[in-house]
Amino acid sequence: MTASKLAIYPSLAGRGVFITGGASGIGAAFVEAFARNGSKVAFVDIDVDAADQLVSRLNGELGQPVWFRETDVTNSELLEAAIHDAGKAVGGLHTLINNAASDTRHDIESFGPSDWRKCMALNLDAAYVACRAAVAEMKARQQGAIINMSSINAPLGLPGMPGYVTAKAGLIGLTKALSQELGEHNIRVNAILPGWVATERQLEQWLTPERESEWQKQVALKRRLVTADVANVAVFLSADDSEMITGQSLVIDAGRT
Repeated sequence: MTASKLAIYPSLAGRGVFITGGASGIGAAFVEAFARNGSKVAFVDIDVDAADQLVSRLNGELGQPVWFRETDVTNSELLEAAIHDAGKAVGGLHTLINNAASDTRHDIESFGPSDWRKCMALNLDAAYVACRAAVAEMKARQQGAIINMSSINAPLGLPGMPGYVTAKAGLIGLTKALSQELGEHNIRVNAILPGWVATERQLEQWLTPERESEWQKQVALKRRLVTADVANVAVFLSADDSEMITGQSLVIDAGRT
């Protein structure tokens, strides 16, 4: 579906949005979707070239500046500083999307304790750090939306990436816990669980024609999941249209589960 046919949410106009891992893939779709809704978007990533290209394109197409800073989200101090500075740059944060992740395949025998800790640092710990940094400002405004990017791999427990699956399951737990803790401050916390989204990285490394054919046999809707499909859910969960939705895990997998 083209952008011109998608809903625009007036409540998102002018609101500050912070996205981790926003330079490419699903993260870049988030950046674009919120920018097209008139939000003041800030994002971090380690891929400077991809980030610069995205910022330049959106500025040219929309005439709207997008804030970016190169940041390794596993460095807690740098991530906290980026969230603080981004909040000032966009006039306050309303939405936080914890998207940065790595689903590099691994097995338990070759994946040592140090590998495990690095996996948790990126896929789980960074989300907690980001939530903690953003919550104070959201509390002051008595409004906010936090979206944690989990995966259908968490409930399915698929083999070949035990660290990633564990971290994504942890994000569901974090979502539940924070939704209860922060509800009295009108801060909503939800998780999105995508299926196999056809990003460039997936197509280059894992989503072969053979595996995609097998995936299509398992889903109800017989077309590819693309990044915009996930971004459409995120803008809805951030907008006032979903103001009574919190603590939920929304699956978007074309009927795989």
